Amino acid sequence: MSTTYLLLTVVFAVAFLLFLVLKLKLNAFIALLITSMFVGVATGMPLVGILESIQKGMGGTLGFVATVVGLGAIFGQMLESSGGAESMARYLVKKFGEKRAPFAMVLTGFFVGIPVFLDVGFIILVPIVYALSRDTKKSVLYYGIPLLAGLAVTHSFIPPTPGPVAVAEIINAELGYVILWGFILGLPIAIIAGPVFGRYISKKIIVFPPENIDVIHPETRKDLPSFGLIISIIAIPLFLILLATVSDVLVKKQFISAGLIPDILGFIGHPFVALTFATLISIYFLGIKKGFNKKEILELSTKALGPAGIIILITGAGGVLKQILVDSGIGKMMAESIADSSLPPVLLAWVLAAIVRVTQGSATVAMITAAGIMAPVLEVFSLTPTHTALVVLAIASGATLLSHVNDSGFWLVGKYFGMTEKQTLQSWTVMESIISVLGLILTLAVSMFIS
Repeated sequence: MSTTYLLLTVVFAVAFLLFLVLKLKLNAFIALLITSMFVGVATGMPLVGILESIQKGMGGTLGFVATVVGLGAIFGQMLESSGGAESMARYLVKKFGEKRAPFAMVLTGFFVGIPVFLDVGFIILVPIVYALSRDTKKSVLYYGIPLLAGLAVTHSFIPPTPGPVAVAEIINAELGYVILWGFILGLPIAIIAGPVFGRYISKKIIVFPPENIDVIHPETRKDLPSFGLIISIIAIPLFLILLATVSDVLVKKQFISAGLIPDILGFIGHPFVALTFATLISIYFLGIKKGFNKKEILELSTKALGPAGIIILITGAGGVLKQILVDSGIGKMMAESIADSSLPPVLLAWVLAAIVRVTQGSATVAMITAAGIMAPVLEVFSLTPTHTALVVLAIASGATLLSHVNDSGFWLVGKYFGMTEKQTLQSWTVMESIISVLGLILTLAVSMFIS
């Protein structure tokens, strides 16, 4: 088959996927499976081979993702139910003071967004935004945009949130590098999109908390877990994963010898072990020590796996699309075409994710689709672990672009802040786009200067 035909097949496949999701309103899991089958048939794969690729792609992807996302979901549920997110927000607001409260909110969102889903973290913390707004007579956007920016950045950039975990597994990136560069690039992006943009837009759009909603004040509820405990629990899996990554690099560079200690660090720093350890600690300190009985902890754990299950299945379908592209030969052809051009993989990854995101709204579907298409392409480039991690962040950035009326987050923010659709576009949508564009600029810059 000609290169042109195969390229057109990929283009049509993306269009077909969007048609299934947007027009026929099919669940993304089913839509991705159907699209994968279409690609297999269109490229002349044997029918039995298509089924084998589906099984291989689904199983290979879920073996890692299901474990990490499942553990991360339970971990985040314990943080949410214990009041840990609220505790962190109150502590930082108190320490930063009223004038620098936006920085307290962006940091709160940044750390809470690592183990907790964005929409859940927002709903938990929005009463504190209301309290600050009423006490200072400032627009809720002055504090709300920083909170949202912190949540949005880590939700997309830093594992164990499902998006970067799924993309990292599909394109074979090391989580340690994703975490490291997610922090390095994510924090300045969150500050610019949060406190800096929030200060500007809060002068243009003046909205106050709804009158009929009770406000949580920082001095209420004394039984919350301490700030130090919450930060420590969140830091445990990140520290262990990074420690394993550093140990592996030192061994490969022959700074230290392979042996028992690097093996132990590699074991406890594997995401499976690190997250199991952190989850058990969260169950004990945020569950048992806070008065939850065994039945309640079991119910919370089961509840956490509900939304995680949907993301896991969609990720598995993304793995199927990747495998079909590999086995059909399209991936190799695309890689050769891109290698002959001057288009950096980071830019291509961002563009693919951005197109799907803007068209159908779901950041998760955008990330999974872009990762599935990029995975076979990256295999030919032999990228370093750093560059592969940057591709993960580029995909995450592209999948953040232009959240508008087809994204549930758009309506959630508009509803809680009492804004019109136009005001939500001017605030939330612009904030998301700032994160996306800055993510592209920084990932491109780093990829050019770091090997």
